[in-house]
Amino acid sequence: MDKKKSLALVAHNNKKIDMVQFCVEHYKKLKNYDLFATDGTAESIRKVCPTLKINRIGHGPDGGDVHISYNILEGKFDALLFFIDTQTAHGHEHDIQTLIRTCATKNVPFALNTSTARIVIDGLN
Repeated sequence: MDKKKSLALVAHNNKKIDMVQFCVEHYKKLKNYDLFATDGTAESIRKVCPTLKINRIGHGPDGGDVHISYNILEGKFDALLFFIDTQTAHGHEHDIQTLIRTCATKNVPFALNTSTARIVIDGLN
């Protein structure tokens, strides 16, 4: 039997609604994944999709992004969906760059928006 695929979910504050809408639209597919999300993203998704099981990682700027990078390096995530707000400066920009480098190094799909996220979750099945 194949191991259940794992996804990490992150969304900047101005992109959380996009992540929630994505989860609503793709609920049937996402419920077949082991989902992990930073605290704020998990909380936003749970408000609308309370039956979607999401493991919380921690607040992104307080180490959640670093925790995701570590798990990617350990081979624990099959993909990362990180909906980035490109219009706002972020104090933890170096953590975001680390995520990008980590995904590139470990050959892990990294979706920055809903269009790419659709392709990623379809491709992992």
